[in-house]
Amino acid sequence: MQEPDRIIRLKTVLARTGLSRSTIYRKIAEGTFPAQIKISVSGAGWRESDVNRWVNDPVSWRAGR
Repeated sequence: MQEPDRIIRLKTVLARTGLSRSTIYRKIAEGTFPAQIKISVSGAGWRESDVNRWVNDPVSWRAGR
């Protein structure tokens, strides 16, 4: 059985990617980094699998793949 995808917060994304907060949000706007998903009224996070795919191959990552 496949393990469910975890939701990770910004602090974890920053640590895993080595990018700055502003760079992450710029890349989201460009479509070259996974967009966050809403997890509550004022909270958001990223699917861990999306961030892992980006870390493994950041040059060829595109939204919707």
